[in-house]
Amino acid sequence: EYCNPELTTQELADLLTMSGMEVEELQPVAPPFTGIVVAEILTADQHPNADKLRVCTVAAGPFSKDGPLQIVCGAPNARAGIKIPLATVGAELPPGEDGKPFKIGKGKLRGVESFGMLCSARELKLSDENAGLLELPDDAPIGQSIRDYLDLDDQQFELKLTPNRADCLSLTGVAREVAAIAG
Repeated sequence: EYCNPELTTQELADLLTMSGMEVEELQPVAPPFTGIVVAEILTADQHPNADKLRVCTVAAGPFSKDGPLQIVCGAPNARAGIKIPLATVGAELPPGEDGKPFKIGKGKLRGVESFGMLCSARELKLSDENAGLLELPDDAPIGQSIRDYLDLDDQQFELKLTPNRADCLSLTGVAREVAAIAG
């Protein structure tokens, strides 16, 4: 945000290394997943056959072209009016411990059909927090890919600094260095 030169990630990593800051590692900000969009919960009613589940109707923009989707959710903060990530039918969540992605399909939970899954930050492997659904700001555009909305296709640089590079111990310092070496 401070400095955005027109360089590829690898070109920037090479420039930083040549300037005296060793780029030890590049890794994606978020694990791979597909088919997850911004959605809004329109209603959240108690499940008729389960105390801890809610039957939600969800607007997901072009993904709910036949009207709102019905999703069964067990998150404690599932309520009408919030915007959340929705894994649509066919979506793939980040790989689990077995290394395979988790594919979302149409299902039935206690006799009620569910056409997707409302997601927490933990399910998307964005955080270890598991307090419920990941609530998004009110201005989040319904139907937009969550990867685009949260800018999750970025790379994280791990820098190794020598003692003479104390000027780069902050984001501002690294941004100044990038501005200087990239023109």
